[in-house]
Amino acid sequence: MSVDEIMRRWPATIRVFIRNRMLCIGCPIGVFHSVRDACEAHNLDEEYFSRELLAAMRADDKANASSAFERAGA
Repeated sequence: MSVDEIMRRWPATIRVFIRNRMLCIGCPIGVFHSVRDACEAHNLDEEYFSRELLAAMRADDKANASSAFERAGA
């Protein structure tokens, strides 16, 4: 799943990207980058960052919002 898709489905994860000073929000490459790609690009520990993301996803009251890639009415 791309970082763009993660932020769309779980908006609370945006804070995790900001807190880690990642420039993924609004980045045109975000639709292609995985968490691994983004961590490599920003020299972050992927395991630590992934734990932060999962915690934000679990706590997000808007979890599993519609995907940007799902068709309307599908």
